[in-house]
Amino acid sequence: MPAARESLLDAAYTALARRPWSAVRMVDVAATAGVSRQTLYNEFGSKEGLARALVRREADGYLVGVDRALSTHGDVRERLTATAEWTTVSARENALVRAMLTGCWSERLPSPTLSAVPSSSAVPAQRRADGALPSPGDFVALVRDRAVSVLCGPGVHKSDVPDLTRSCELAVRLALSCVAAPPGEGGVGDLVRSALHRQPV
Repeated sequence: MPAARESLLDAAYTALARRPWSAVRMVDVAATAGVSRQTLYNEFGSKEGLARALVRREADGYLVGVDRALSTHGDVRERLTATAEWTTVSARENALVRAMLTGCWSERLPSPTLSAVPSSSAVPAQRRADGALPSPGDFVALVRDRAVSVLCGPGVHKSDVPDLTRSCELAVRLALSCVAAPPGEGGVGDLVRSALHRQPV
């Protein structure tokens, strides 16, 4: 029932934009999605399960955008700059992404535990959502490692990989600092380009 699951997650996300998570009611989420409350409970098990699935979906969406930014045309610096810009835009536009990247969960948001929870769900997507959720440190490592994997092509010598890895991590950490304290004129792009200009990439 993937279509119903996505509709329910969309409804939960829309509800969260309008009111704090504590005021989001399962019956309203089900009604907005056009399914029964029983369908919602069959998919997610509980409101906590719905929260975990919503956080997992937003994390996955952010990482898909990272992959898209890394596949843009240009040299290593431009691709890392695109990744940093995507990170700051995502965090600005999506409160759940911002909370995941910074670890700062406001009272308005669900704040599921990051560790895995016991799952008895028959729904594979929910079993995945019930697994461990990424912490801010996990995101740094995930994005850095994805960047290294994409950018470490046939022209990169093995001895250059440590420098490339440091440059990738620097770009990610600069982006996260810009999420917490937005940069001035020139934005994150100028900041990352300037920092990477001094790095051997």
